[in-house]
Amino acid sequence: MSYRNPPLPQPTEQQLQDARQPDLATPTPIPSASGTNGTQQLTPMADSAATAGQEIINVRTDLFNLSFDTKGAQIVGAELYLSRPEDPDAVHNFVLLENGENTYTVQSGLIGDAGKNYPNQNTIFRMVSNETEMSGDTLAVVFEAESDGLKLTRTYTFHRGSFKIDVNDSVSNISAEPQTPSLYLQITRDNHDAPGGTYFYKTFSGFAMYTDQNRFEKISFSDIDKNNLSHASHTNDGWISFIQHFFVTAWVPEEGKERHYNIRKIASNLYAISAIEPLGTIQPEATVSSNSVLWVGPQAQEQLSEISTGLDLVVDYGWLTIIAKPMFKFMTWLYSFIGNWGWTIVVLTIIIKIILYPLSAASYRSMARMKNVGPRMQAIKEQYGDDRQKVNQAMMELYRTEKINPLGGCLPILLQIPIFLTLYRVILASVELRGAPWILWIQDLAVADPYFILPAIMTATMFLQFKLNPTPPDPMQARIMMIMPLVFGAMMFMFPAGLVLYWVVNNILSIMQQQYITRRLARASNDSKM
Repeated sequence: MSYRNPPLPQPTEQQLQDARQPDLATPTPIPSASGTNGTQQLTPMADSAATAGQEIINVRTDLFNLSFDTKGAQIVGAELYLSRPEDPDAVHNFVLLENGENTYTVQSGLIGDAGKNYPNQNTIFRMVSNETEMSGDTLAVVFEAESDGLKLTRTYTFHRGSFKIDVNDSVSNISAEPQTPSLYLQITRDNHDAPGGTYFYKTFSGFAMYTDQNRFEKISFSDIDKNNLSHASHTNDGWISFIQHFFVTAWVPEEGKERHYNIRKIASNLYAISAIEPLGTIQPEATVSSNSVLWVGPQAQEQLSEISTGLDLVVDYGWLTIIAKPMFKFMTWLYSFIGNWGWTIVVLTIIIKIILYPLSAASYRSMARMKNVGPRMQAIKEQYGDDRQKVNQAMMELYRTEKINPLGGCLPILLQIPIFLTLYRVILASVELRGAPWILWIQDLAVADPYFILPAIMTATMFLQFKLNPTPPDPMQARIMMIMPLVFGAMMFMFPAGLVLYWVVNNILSIMQQQYITRRLARASNDSKM
């Protein structure tokens, strides 16, 4: 990813007004979680009105324009600067986190025994660092707050070229008695629709989490409404996230530390997922720290897999994951040499056709033989007339003696179906293809062809392909074969251009292969007659 720094926008009066509204996204009610010294009750935190010192602070890096609310030191807005390697100067901004008309924020804070009001998302923090714009390879943004005998120092560390944010929470006991807090990490979102998907498939938007016990789990808003939850609640591994088409926000707590996971509805249209980490008993004048990772950005599989086990699974390939992931890795390897995702799809199609050539050749040979015995098939139909049983018996005997597979013409299409479905999911779910151009009018392979040129070419090549095949003896089957190109062509008008490109190249190569094999068989037949 490359970057550009547009002028830093100033917070509007409406943004400031929204930020001062009472915070509904309290991490309560939260079930009790085991602390290091017995059972600790994680109590509700009361909403608090804004007090003096609350403001919106804009922080800018090479990839982010972030809005921090000093109430809770929480991120209430995140605009991402996205660009592509083949066109680094073209930056496309995408707003992921927001707290205005829609709510999608990340929060963290401390909770403890009943009656305790430790620094949390309702506490006014003060910013103690000076820099708000990245000038070097890293930028550290530091907030502090004290409440009920604890001082919380939170440091967000940004890295140039990465959407990964390192978060350190340092908790100091400034009272005269021991304190037993827990740190919570939270993602809060309403159920507004996220952009993405196609006419035929709606991409998943909802919470997701991973633990070694239950592996990768997706939790929809309806699951929460129906209390249809079976996630692991107490473990020492894993992460929490909210995923939508191409993008993800994820909290990754420190590996090996005890944590409690909680998912709940906190208002009529507001939901939250939390990870709660007991910090143990902190003696007076002692300090404990917790390190976590926050990812706010695209679903970049390679980078996500380096952060935590299973985090790359947020790329939603569905039940085709076992095939789609190897295909995507192979495509990524091809792209490293080619540098264009459109030509990568073309080369991938050629490789697939080469691998499947023996099966395709057998099918084309069968169809060529069927075309050669066409006159004999017509004679059988004339001989037996309307006696369907005798016609079928004679046809099957002809197929047997001439070594013809009557379904051979369907084999090339049947072989393409799993490949087609897998490539569809790869193109639809992989952010690497978002906004990826090919040539001329195709400037985004992940969306439909804006001028429908590729679908029209695909329809024409399908007609030509079926014309080269022998006419089926059954009139109904023949009509179906003529209608299929129109049906597929109409569907392709709404499919991603990258998928239609694959089908067009596949059809052209199939026609070339079929013509080559048919001519070879014709030459062999002529030589045998001489």
